[in-house]
Amino acid sequence: MGMGMRLVRKPLLNPRRLFKFPILQPLYPAPTPKNIPALSKPSFHTPTSSPFSHEFPITNTLLFFSSCSHPPPSNPFDSADLNAASSASSSPPSNSNSISVVSTVSSPPHHNSHPIDAASSIRKPISLWPGMYHSPVTNALWEARSNIFEKLGPSSPTSQLDFKTPSQSRTSILYRFSSDYTLREQYRNPWNGIRTGKLLEDLDALAGTIAFKHCCNEDGTTRSLLLVTASVDKMVLKKPISVDADLSIVGAVTWVGRSSMEIQLEVIQPTHESPESSDSHALIANFTFVARDSRTGKSALVNQISPETGKEKMLWKEADERDKKRKQKRAEKKVDIENKHTDRLKALLADGRIFCNMPALADRDSILIKDTCLKNSFICQPQQRNIHGRIFGGFLMRRAFELAFSTAYAFAGVAPHFLEVDHVDFLKPVDVGNFLCLKSCILYTEPDNPTDPLINVEVIAHVTRPELRSSEVSNKFYFTFSIPPEAVKDGLRVRKVVPATEEEAKRVLERMDAESI
Repeated sequence: MGMGMRLVRKPLLNPRRLFKFPILQPLYPAPTPKNIPALSKPSFHTPTSSPFSHEFPITNTLLFFSSCSHPPPSNPFDSADLNAASSASSSPPSNSNSISVVSTVSSPPHHNSHPIDAASSIRKPISLWPGMYHSPVTNALWEARSNIFEKLGPSSPTSQLDFKTPSQSRTSILYRFSSDYTLREQYRNPWNGIRTGKLLEDLDALAGTIAFKHCCNEDGTTRSLLLVTASVDKMVLKKPISVDADLSIVGAVTWVGRSSMEIQLEVIQPTHESPESSDSHALIANFTFVARDSRTGKSALVNQISPETGKEKMLWKEADERDKKRKQKRAEKKVDIENKHTDRLKALLADGRIFCNMPALADRDSILIKDTCLKNSFICQPQQRNIHGRIFGGFLMRRAFELAFSTAYAFAGVAPHFLEVDHVDFLKPVDVGNFLCLKSCILYTEPDNPTDPLINVEVIAHVTRPELRSSEVSNKFYFTFSIPPEAVKDGLRVRKVVPATEEEAKRVLERMDAESI
């Protein structure tokens, strides 16, 4: 650099001068005293058929978000008609549907609006109440459970166990899809069907409410229990579910052990042709819940069940048989698949070795399992917890289903049709703040039937703790999909999936054998 030359420092460019960003206008107007609807508490009434059964006709999110500022009714588990109560006690503005998923108040109300956190027994503001971040159904159900906590007297570890009938825990939910546009849009998927993952989330929330209702004593001496989802039996979709017709879910406790209970749920959507026939049943689900003492974490005894009608006795017998089979399966010693099915294992690995060693000569209609994998990782947030402070099973089922659907979609090249989800065991609890990793793959396909080829998807949930350098399997989900008949007619073919490693081949054989049982 020559003498006499000076360095001139150029001013830094301000990024804001380079680009002119448009001012984003809010999608919805800010709440003002004029457009904030009056907060109201739904009224509750008891039907004449059963003093304990009740129905939650689900409306839009606005009604549930704005129904928590008044004292709970005398019995929060009595029948609730939220539609009628909301229209009678509050007058939402004409544009209420457009703000149903937005907070209707600028700050949480302070008077009588703090539900009880079952995990800590500390009252928290409504903005921290877990239910308000889930579906409208979960909101209503968890609100009912939160209200019942306020009615419980001092818990007694030696409180007397009762005998209850299934009718005392029977609960129904009505989705008014045909008349509630906001609710309908919350459950509509891009293909004008119902969001199956969201429905699975609601099923778990309803099963938990029914289990909680069965464990509650009417004398106010109910012990403080933690009710967790232990397992879900195979669910088979019997017919497609429309998002334009009303839908109902009915469930009750059908069987009780020492510390466990089974809840059967029926998803019903009547057709115009035969509204009363058995064809209206779209899905039947059996959830198993276990009770834990909230103080010690050990198993706790629950109220026994006394079936009355012939159908209730039949359901109890069927549930008892399922429980015996589950215990027998756990007691059986696992036989090493490598020794039991050596020939099948070798046959599966033979195709995979061609892909690995001679990929140019591999079958063009086949693909390796590892080439079908997808992955989804996230931190479990406080908004995803249940009333016990943990990530509830319905949320995990929804996220697993959505990943499985995406995996089948990317594999087939067309939006798949959901058929069934196999038995699910919840092995490890998932807590707020956990690093959850969901890994999916096409485990195997069944292209032998050209008119109805099946796609079997595996989703494994790992709870990862980077600080401890540990990773544990929390859940394993297995979903079955098919492709639309129109796509088959147009010539779409499902490729065969082959394993490349012995570990993958064992997983395939385990699932094939489980499906054949």
